[in-house]
Formats: sequence, C-alpha cells, structure tokens
Amino acid sequence: MKEIISLIFKGMLMGAANVIPGVSGGTMALITGIFERLINAIKSFDGTAIKLLLSGKIKDLIKYVDFWFLVYVFLGVGVAIISLARLFEFLFEHYPVYIWSFFFGLVMASVYFVGKTIKKWNLSVIISFVIGTAVAIAISVLNPASENNGFLYLIFCGVVAVCSMILPGLSGSFVLILLGNYQLVMISAVNNMDMGILLPVVIGAGVGLIAFSHGLSWLLKKYHNQTLSTLTGFILGSLGILWPWKNIIEQSFGDKVKTVGYDWFLPEFNGAFFIALLLMIVGIGAIWLTEYFGSGNEEVKE
Repeated sequence: MKEIISLIFKGMLMGAANVIPGVSGGTMALITGIFERLINAIKSFDGTAIKLLLSGKIKDLIKYVDFWFLVYVFLGVGVAIISLARLFEFLFEHYPVYIWSFFFGLVMASVYFVGKTIKKWNLSVIISFVIGTAVAIAISVLNPASENNGFLYLIFCGVVAVCSMILPGLSGSFVLILLGNYQLVMISAVNNMDMGILLPVVIGAGVGLIAFSHGLSWLLKKYHNQTLSTLTGFILGSLGILWPWKNIIEQSFGDKVKTVGYDWFLPEFNGAFFIALLLMIVGIGAIWLTEYFGSGNEEVKE
C-alpha cells in the first residue's frame, strides 16, 4: 500500500507539471526517481507484448509491461490534471495577467536550464538552436495558431504534447499553447469531461507515447546536443506568446472566430505590475528548485 500511494503521488506531480506550461512531466519523473522505469515500461509495448496478449498469457503480459506501475502513475496524473484544470479556469477568467506572468517566468527559466544540458556547442548545434528559435517566432508572430477542435488536429495535439511525459525539459502544456489548444483541451474539455475533445487527444497521446519512447530515445542518443539546442531555441522564440501584457487580435471567418495576431504592449508601473513581476520571479524560482532537486537525484544515482 505504501508503494501504491507513493506511485500515485509521483504521478500527481507529473500530472501537475503537465498542466503548467514550462514545467515538464518528464522532469518530475526524473526528480522522483521513476523516469527510467517509466521509459522501460512504455517501451515494453512491443511485439513481445502483442504475442503474450494474443496467446492469452495475461499474467505474463501484466508483468512484462509493468502494468500496475503504469496504472498507479497514470491514475495520479489524471487526478492532478482534473484538479488543476478547475483552478486554472478560475485564474484565466479573473487574473489572466498574473497567471501568464507566472508561466512566463517558468518558461524563461527553462531556456537556461534546458540549454545548460547541452554538453558541447559546435556549428550544427548552433544551427539547430537558430532553427528552433526561428520556427517558434514564426509560429508566435507570423502566424499564431488558433483554437482548432478538428478531430485529426486534436490527435496531432495529443501526439506532440505527450513528449513532455518522456522528455525532461519539454512542457506538453506549453506545446498546446503554441498549437492554440491549451485552454480548449487542458481547461474547458477537462472540466466539462468533453469526450469529443478528450478522446482524440488521448488517442494521439497513447500512440505518440509509445512511438516517441523509442524515437526520442534514439534521437537523444545519436543527436543529443542538436536535439536539446533545437528545444532551447524553440522555447526562447516562443516567449512572445506568453508575454502577459498583450491583446489577442481575432477575426471572424463565417461562424468561427480565429486568432490572427497579438497586440503586445508595455505594462504600466503600478501595483498590478509589481505583483506580476513577483509571480515571474516565483516561476523562475520554481524551475530552479525543480532542477536543483533533480540534479541532486542524478548525483545520488551516479
């Protein structure tokens, strides 16, 4: 029972990280010491698992894929996501500048800490960084993504966002912001249990989780520095989307309203500004503490 409660709690930490843009569920898995076991469990959904299933060897299958470990961890993930979604719905409605300020601090700190993991800078790494930055700027400035509830697009959102489960430093919720569907998926759909939205996201997440557990593992082994520099640039170039002081420019297309740009502006130096600034600092501190304890955990393992 103690182990079960521990796994559920660790899953809740991962779930909370997945709701907050800038914080990675993979990072929380690393800090709590379940990252390697999680990757191995996900990667075990392979040909051998299919053979065990088709041959009716359910007990062997459960043991092979570490089934109950995954059940308890993802139960915790689900509980945290549902709980925080209601809190964020309230904050986005009543205190949008404050919550975006906190997120801005989180992501700004992530630029440094993700970049710090790059072991060696060379020409290919620098080019990867520039490409990542340019792509993110293009998304946030030239053609910002609009909310889209199309079935295939929601599957794509699930596939992309689930990277945060297995790649420390990459936030799934942050990716959903870039794709325009953060509030639709993580706030509205979760609070209302809208299966029309959640089902395709879950399908994409399931497929992506298994595929990326193999693909990203290979990518990080073969092109570790280039992959991380691309992610660093991507995070840096996307800070404009999180800038707290902006007006969303919308345009009607038939019966749909889409985001076509942002009108950024500088804040007034009043009490609200200093509260927002404090929340940015708190966001930076949260990432620093996360990385501090994560580094300590890695040192113990070594």
